[in-house]
Amino acid sequence: MFITITIQTNNHQADIRIDSEQKISQGLRVLYESGKLPPAHMPDFFRSSVKECLVSAHRTFGEEGIYDGDVLIVVE
Repeated sequence: MFITITIQTNNHQADIRIDSEQKISQGLRVLYESGKLPPAHMPDFFRSSVKECLVSAHRTFGEEGIYDGDVLIVVE
């Protein structure tokens, strides 16, 4: 299933439509490589604005319960 989410880093954010079975880190890598977000280090955790908790970048969107409309904020 494809989902559309927003990934936010520092003062930048970008939307992405991605397969929920991909790892969260892969979604961020796509945004870095496409130039939609400025390149930065690969974080281990994000904060989900919908779930209001930390999610691992090393698990899939589906495993972490991330669905359409969520905003994932990089945890530095």
